[in-house]
Amino acid sequence: MATDYDAPRKTDDELNEDSIEELKARRADQSSGKVDEDETEAAEGFELPGADLSNEELSVRVLPRQADEFTCSSCFLVHHRSQLAGESTPSRLVCTECAA
Repeated sequence: MATDYDAPRKTDDELNEDSIEELKARRADQSSGKVDEDETEAAEGFELPGADLSNEELSVRVLPRQADEFTCSSCFLVHHRSQLAGESTPSRLVCTECAA
């Protein structure tokens, strides 16, 4: 922002008055958009249809790492070879997301 050095300067009293008025205006602007609602209380009111999953068990078949996959040495996720970062070394395989 450019500074106009020829403009008359304000005194300390004028600066204090301006800053107090600006702070009051900012406080009014910030508080106008707030809603006083507790997120946990609002979430308790939501019920999904058929959401009682307390007695459910998830059964997933886990496959071993395939020949065209690698384990990233940074995030420890198994990725396809197409996601291997170009600068990776055989001793330190890194995925493209971790290399970025």
